Amino acid sequence: MKIAVLGAGNMGRWLVSELARDNAVCIYDVDRERTAGLPLAKRLAVLSELEQFGPELLINAVSLKNTVAAFIAAEPHLPPDCLICDVASVKGPIPDYYRKARFRFASVHPMFGPTFANVQQLKDENAVIISESEPQGVRFFRNFFARLELQIFEVSFEEHDRMIAYSLALPFASTMVFTACMEKSTVPGTTFKKHLEIAKGLLSEDDFLLAEIIFGPHSLEQLQKVTSRLEFLKHVIRGRDFEEARAFFAKLRENIR
Repeated sequence: MKIAVLGAGNMGRWLVSELARDNAVCIYDVDRERTAGLPLAKRLAVLSELEQFGPELLINAVSLKNTVAAFIAAEPHLPPDCLICDVASVKGPIPDYYRKARFRFASVHPMFGPTFANVQQLKDENAVIISESEPQGVRFFRNFFARLELQIFEVSFEEHDRMIAYSLALPFASTMVFTACMEKSTVPGTTFKKHLEIAKGLLSEDDFLLAEIIFGPHSLEQLQKVTSRLEFLKHVIRGRDFEEARAFFAKLRENIR
């Protein structure tokens, strides 16, 4: 298959390296220097070169705030039967764009960051395929993700963004609060070190990606749960009631089973 990738960030470069094994791939980024070091892909100097390449599938891997604009910019240069696809962490305005676009679409979300996950060993990682996607796109990405041994979930756009608020916004915010409370004089123990390692990994991600997650439409709902649980924990501490504390710990253990 002839596949074009827009955006040469971490996800775009990872997609090129994987897809170029079995497909003809080209890549475009507004900053052409970012496409360097990808010998298996044809590097496009301008978007209009998509016309000569003639992609059957266009994967949009730019940041969420630029995703729709990138689609619109590419549209005039795509074959009418091209399948377009996004890999955005939060779908936000993208479904509205698809409803108005003249192209068939697929929407997916690899649930790992190439800077944070072991991309050589992904069998414990997850990927989401949006159920409203065209059947051809669903088949393609099911085969692609299955080859990588990813666990595959199929959900709607709405279900996806609710799930992301829980599975990404909640741990992102918890890690940010932990980091915001750090003091230079801290003498770290084992648990602290593990949290610190997570924090360093999270904050190595792009600012736009972090903002995309915490600005998601359902993030505040999850953060309100955090504040209510913190208030309850403060109540337990103030009361110094061991039996109430034990019941709280038991509930926590039940949640992580």
